[in-house]
Amino acid sequence: MSIVFMFPGQGSQRAGMLHTLPADPAVTQTLAEAGDVLGVDPLTLDTAEALQSTVAVQLCLLIAGVAVARTLVQQDAAPDMVAGLSIGAWPAAVVAGVLDFSDALRLVRLRGRLMEGAYPSGYGMAAIVGLAEPEVGAIVAQVHSAATPAYVANLNAERQIVVAGSDAALAQVMARAQAQGASSVARLCMAVPSHCPLLDAQAAELAAAAAKVTAHAPQRTYISSSRARALFRANLIVEDLAWNMARPVLWHDTLRHAFERGARMAVEVLGGGALTRLAQGVFADDAVLNAGGELDAVRVRMQRLRRLDSR
Repeated sequence: MSIVFMFPGQGSQRAGMLHTLPADPAVTQTLAEAGDVLGVDPLTLDTAEALQSTVAVQLCLLIAGVAVARTLVQQDAAPDMVAGLSIGAWPAAVVAGVLDFSDALRLVRLRGRLMEGAYPSGYGMAAIVGLAEPEVGAIVAQVHSAATPAYVANLNAERQIVVAGSDAALAQVMARAQAQGASSVARLCMAVPSHCPLLDAQAAELAAAAAKVTAHAPQRTYISSSRARALFRANLIVEDLAWNMARPVLWHDTLRHAFERGARMAVEVLGGGALTRLAQGVFADDAVLNAGGELDAVRVRMQRLRRLDSR
């Protein structure tokens, strides 16, 4: 039996998230590395004001994910597989050994700048709960036009679909979804329309920069949430990372793929619990953990699973 670490995407950030990381040498080292590469104290990135910036949000999620995962790895609680939703794929790739942390920091900073610069206002994302993807897709097709672009962006669960597009398009999609029986509709804390062709040009620019860094074969299984399957070649993983901002997220299928590959425990690494709830639709409830709380309890549960598996 294997364990998969899940790294969350934008929307899971919170003010003070770097200040509340565990008091552990791995965390201290990770923050120091980040400061050296970025040329700023990373603890200035997680204020409520700073987190209005897409760049700061994405850097905080990368730094926090790597710091907590390193802490668990050094406590003999390492994952067998990793998967990340959107920006979460980047700490996943670092933990898998594909990218050096320093390269990931530089590329994620560029990623955030490209996304923020492309759509500074007037766009975003909305979650539709209670309708299946064909139903949401039909609504999106009715709304989409050159003036009101809209795209199905995330398939988080069988009946939790995220749509990306302009403010006007999202308002129409949400109204139509409610009229068709959606249990809830809500705008997400996202200032850009991710995971759709609106970011093709930015993804291409990021891919060109990413192709210049040295990548390594994964030491742990990396599962792409854009393809919902494991990737084993370093160049394919780097391409996947660069283009994931413009490709739909197949999160439910990603978790099912991890389960089919033998994962029997899923650990959300420093998220707000959204991935934990989604994983409970695939894994047994008592086999889904959130490392945003007490890490000692997570470590003990992981080690217990490993002991049971070795018998």
